Amino acid sequence: MDQIRDAILADDLDAIGGLPTPGSYRAVLVRKDEQDMFEGLATKEKDPRKALHVEEVPTPEIGPGEALIAVMASSVNYNTVWTSIFEPVSTFGFLARYGRLNDLTKKHDLPYHVVGSDLSGVVVAVGPGVNKWKAGDEVVAHCLSVELEDPAGHDDTMMDPQQRIWGFETNFGGLAELSLVKSNQLMPKPAHLTWEEAACPGLVNSTAYRQLVSHNGANMKQGDVVLIWGASGGLGSYATQMALNGGAIPVCVVSSPEKADIVRSMGAELVIDRSAEQYRFWKDEENQDPREWQRLGAKIRELTGGDDADIVFEHPGRETFGASVYVAKKGGTIVTCASTSGFLHTYDNRYLWMNLKRIVGSHFANYREAWEANRLIDRGLIHPTLSKTYAMDDVGQAAYDVHRNRHQGKVGVLTLAPEEGLGVKDPAKRERHLAAINRFRDI
Repeated sequence: MDQIRDAILADDLDAIGGLPTPGSYRAVLVRKDEQDMFEGLATKEKDPRKALHVEEVPTPEIGPGEALIAVMASSVNYNTVWTSIFEPVSTFGFLARYGRLNDLTKKHDLPYHVVGSDLSGVVVAVGPGVNKWKAGDEVVAHCLSVELEDPAGHDDTMMDPQQRIWGFETNFGGLAELSLVKSNQLMPKPAHLTWEEAACPGLVNSTAYRQLVSHNGANMKQGDVVLIWGASGGLGSYATQMALNGGAIPVCVVSSPEKADIVRSMGAELVIDRSAEQYRFWKDEENQDPREWQRLGAKIRELTGGDDADIVFEHPGRETFGASVYVAKKGGTIVTCASTSGFLHTYDNRYLWMNLKRIVGSHFANYREAWEANRLIDRGLIHPTLSKTYAMDDVGQAAYDVHRNRHQGKVGVLTLAPEEGLGVKDPAKRERHLAAINRFRDI
């Protein structure tokens, strides 16, 4: 690994293809024999620091259509938290099923799972049939892994029956010194960003794009009022930027004055601080309070001058979903992914069916959507929201902080990169966007 890292740091990328592929590498992983370690504990009591390990693992064989990437930086997403606490299920079931698919996928079914669904780095080698990418290319990766052998996936690859999230439902993820991806996961690294900045948007930026902008999601248009839950967070911060530069009107819901300042620094003017308003959407574990939904709806109309939300950008799930269905306008759209507060949603269907509202499920993005989302980053129209960067040995703490919602925006992880600030190839372009980059890094 030292030769590859040194060649990248020296900007001698042409030499990468001539270097030997390492037989092993350091990776962040969970172990199959520990998947029951949190049994009986409440979700918040489960500690990712106990389950995530940094270990040396063998380098996987590169198959047809695959690429091996030297990972300079990665990031922590909520799926890494789920993997580390083995919720809602252990990911080893995903790996076992994938391993049974064919001889090529058997390698994914291992007693350990290398995690991570983001990366920025350099192509080390490619398998047969890969023509678009070569050793030495600087890349980022999106996390959609598909087999593309079924006709259902050729209109929208998210509909492929063998669609999986790399690093969550497959092995050899991005929180490592090396990673194995399908070549159609790769996209050009934006040249004005550092390794850690480039690594952090992939999953959340693409997810926000499909959920909010794409015709497969809410199909946002100019002038739409968009209620964005968790607007300063890893997902919501990208949705806020897309609403602003897409001509929509974001109403940003946050949970503290500090987070309110963050979204205002992005350019958002309409902000709801849940802590200040003291919304209590649930009376107890079994019963919601429609009066609180009404109070939220009144607040939205107060801020917008009388308009309800055309689109509700949902991802907290159980805690907020009843309110989201209620406050969407007649004919409006509730577009949902994730469910970080719980997967079982309860809402009053009268407010949906009698007001002709739609609930749209959204899950990550297809290659075209991910490519377009990355293009927005490359053109400086969307900026990474990286608030803190950890060393790879501290990934457990990073995941713990995300699990406890102690972070803002995204948290990055240095893998092969020895320090922050490296990897910028276009300093002039960076200078043009530096004020915005720094503003979003200071969140």
